[in-house]
Amino acid sequence: MKDSLKDFIHQNRDGFDDKEANQRVWDKIESTLPTPAKSLWNSVVLWRSAAALLLASSAYLFFFPAGRTQKMEQAAMKVEFRDLETFYSSQIVEKKELVNQFQSETGLTEDEVTQNIQKLEAMYQVLKDEMDKRPSHDVKDALVLNLLVRIDLLNQQLNRLDRKPEGKETKTINS
Repeated sequence: MKDSLKDFIHQNRDGFDDKEANQRVWDKIESTLPTPAKSLWNSVVLWRSAAALLLASSAYLFFFPAGRTQKMEQAAMKVEFRDLETFYSSQIVEKKELVNQFQSETGLTEDEVTQNIQKLEAMYQVLKDEMDKRPSHDVKDALVLNLLVRIDLLNQQLNRLDRKPEGKETKTINS
């Protein structure tokens, strides 16, 4: 059956193609079709622009990951500083206890070195607040330097205190 219909269409092809429908028929068919909604979302220009914007922002983030790198660097710097702070702070506490012990045994009062250490501690707190707000290598270096200066001052104080009693003993022995 399909073959006979196919043969009939091939034989009468010219007869099918010579007639065209009247314009009124096409107008009537067109009026019954639904009109396409003109939406901004169906706009090719909008989708092309969005794709270009996505491509540009992806390329920027790929080639310039400064924000992510900087945050990771700051976190690593804070961890490194915490380790240094723990180490140096324990040394400072230990040396302060020795100075206090020497001062209480000898009856000496606070001197200029102790006052300088207190000033350094106040400056350290200001620097530490800055490190919490805006961490940078410069602030970290300043904090470490502050700790090292305090340790050095305490060492100097311990050396002076250690020499004073020996000096008194040697004077009494020689006399």
